[in-house]
Amino acid sequence: MFIVQLGLIGLCVALLPLSYVWVKGSDDKFRKLVWVTTFLTLDLVMFGGFTRLTDSGLGCPDWPGCYGTASPFIAHAQIAAAHAALPTGPVSMTKAWIEMIHRYFAMAIGVLIIAQTAIAWAARMRRRPLQVSPWWPTALLVLIGVQGAFGAWTVTMKLQPIIVTTHLLLGLALLGALGWLAARATPIPAYEPEAARYRVAALAGLALLVLQIALGGWVSTNYAVLACTDFPTCNGQWIPPMDFAHGFHLWRALGMTGDGEVITQDALVAIHWTHRTFAFVVIAYLAGLALRLRRFASLTRPANGILAVLAIQFATGLSNIVLQWPLPIAVAHNGGAAVLLLLIVMINFRTAFSRHGHAAVPTRDAAPA
Repeated sequence: MFIVQLGLIGLCVALLPLSYVWVKGSDDKFRKLVWVTTFLTLDLVMFGGFTRLTDSGLGCPDWPGCYGTASPFIAHAQIAAAHAALPTGPVSMTKAWIEMIHRYFAMAIGVLIIAQTAIAWAARMRRRPLQVSPWWPTALLVLIGVQGAFGAWTVTMKLQPIIVTTHLLLGLALLGALGWLAARATPIPAYEPEAARYRVAALAGLALLVLQIALGGWVSTNYAVLACTDFPTCNGQWIPPMDFAHGFHLWRALGMTGDGEVITQDALVAIHWTHRTFAFVVIAYLAGLALRLRRFASLTRPANGILAVLAIQFATGLSNIVLQWPLPIAVAHNGGAAVLLLLIVMINFRTAFSRHGHAAVPTRDAAPA
């Protein structure tokens, strides 16, 4: 019964953006729906970071509900008992609400993608196909199902770092795919075949960024942000003592080594130092790429955006160390990584579709006016 209640809550949350898309006087509601879903998925990624950083991932220690109910209101007695038994533990009313709001939000994104899929297939059946294949939103629907499974395992496997990191990466993959779909449904501002020469360079930048995000996720899920307490050195040394073998052993419990022992400080330092050092490689490459791409009219805005976000990411990353990991800055750092991913996806799309015969064109509306 509570599964139905959860579904209804997700539907109610999704009704607001769906109503906005349908009420707005636009001839291309599918494109608007995709962009709204992309924006809300970015918000969801940031709220997921907030959930993790506030240690609320086990605020409701079961899934998909909270103690077998659809709301912390209904589970108030169980939450209060768990908090009383372990006041410093992961369960409290505040943490339960943070975790459940994250789940409600995720279900609403699922409803929006279901709506995209239904619109695209309905258009195909009416022989008024969109420029975007209906298999695109269908693939996103499958992806969000896999993401939901990892969300469940995040809880049931007690925040195991590899599961939580994979959950983060799948969320960002969903965001990037939505960004690509949104770009696909939007006309490119200018036709510039010369930009296609940077297609491989843009793809390499995306690969470097994804690797850096994975390293950042590994830092966060292992709580290694403060393993180095100074900058530019790490604990007073350029190359401090590090334990890479235990730090990057993937299949292990939170705070433990693969052998079941408590993870050492040297292992946490290895995780932090690797992310920090690789950041300079990514910043240098993406900044150089963005500076070269600014001369193209269709790439100027995303290239300038990359330069701005790189500066913000450096500032927030440094602030996390110097200011001892304040929550707003940590959330902003996570959000900056997501925005950077969206921008580099846009760069990749526009370089790929700047060749002759591949210019994007506006989609036709598949929904009734």
